[in-house]
Amino acid sequence: MSHSVDLLKTLVAFDTTSRESNLQLIEFVRDYLANFSVPCELIYNEQRSKANLFASIGPADVPGIVLSGHTDVVPVDGQPWTLPPFALTEREGKLYGRGTADMKGYIACVLALVPALVQADLRMPVHIALSYDEEVGCLGVRSLLKALQQRPVKPRLCIIGEPTELKPVLGHKGKLAMRCDIHGEACHSAYAPLGVNAIEYAAELIGELGRIGNRLKAPEHQDARFDPPFSTVQTGVISGGKALNIVPADCRFDFEIRALPAQDPSEVAQQLQLYAEQQLLPRMRAVSEHSGISFSELSAYPGLATDAHSEAAELLAAFCGSREFATVAFGTEGGLFDAAGIPTVVCGPGSMDQGHKPDEFVSLDQLAGCDQMLQRMLLSICR
Repeated sequence: MSHSVDLLKTLVAFDTTSRESNLQLIEFVRDYLANFSVPCELIYNEQRSKANLFASIGPADVPGIVLSGHTDVVPVDGQPWTLPPFALTEREGKLYGRGTADMKGYIACVLALVPALVQADLRMPVHIALSYDEEVGCLGVRSLLKALQQRPVKPRLCIIGEPTELKPVLGHKGKLAMRCDIHGEACHSAYAPLGVNAIEYAAELIGELGRIGNRLKAPEHQDARFDPPFSTVQTGVISGGKALNIVPADCRFDFEIRALPAQDPSEVAQQLQLYAEQQLLPRMRAVSEHSGISFSELSAYPGLATDAHSEAAELLAAFCGSREFATVAFGTEGGLFDAAGIPTVVCGPGSMDQGHKPDEFVSLDQLAGCDQMLQRMLLSICR
């Protein structure tokens, strides 16, 4: 337990906010593994400013278990922290710092297990996978998975250590984030009908998004395993206009779809684009032929829906000591692992109720519970 806490203290001290490099943390892990004669592979981004890490312990010719976590954290800017975000603080059984729950606590427990893994007589390998830029669209893990696809033996199971309070999670929604740009025609507001008001047309599009979202709430589209039990649509950012007395020529808004695993979020985007093309553009171009509406993807990742009767679920239940499977509202890299043919589950210490907030923390009890879960995993894969 003290080893996990010490490692978490080191990990939290690295400012791996997604806009920053994660290389200092990755190089620390690489050197830490090298102390136990564990080689690892670094997979860099194009700028070589960030890297994924993949390491294996145990026999290479049989499918093994991936322990996966992302190294980046969300910003602390503008949040009312009462404790230093990049220094671990222990108070009343809680460990405070950015990333303690999401998800450096899990990574610390995985690294603390390495000495025991190296000494054990494993009948299947344990892989450690660390990625970058999960918080901005699950970006880094894609090149890691591409590298894994080239290997002759695929892993048997992946455990994503996102904070679930150590509850075994088999599913989450997918996400598609989109940007819509509306270009109209500016003019003096006294002659508003002679212009094309981009903000007003954006409002019509946002209203249509709301109607699409309401249709997704219909009982035939729901899945009671999720909360809320339907796919959701929401607009999160909007900007436009220069002055009150100028009809705005431009407006931009960003929206997202959080879709149940069985539903394709791109269908929502297609419905909105069809509405724009059929209902709005003809009216806009009747005033100005230069008007336009364009859509672009910001980020996307698939949902996850692992079968409760699958081998992956059975293994997780054995490691957790519980078959009370759940789902989570937030997304993970799990859907991408699953889409790559690697059965995936989610289970880690801490709660997302603390994630992304000021004074983020993980409890000592949760960290100890994660250590115990990983020890059970270790015992089960020894010869």
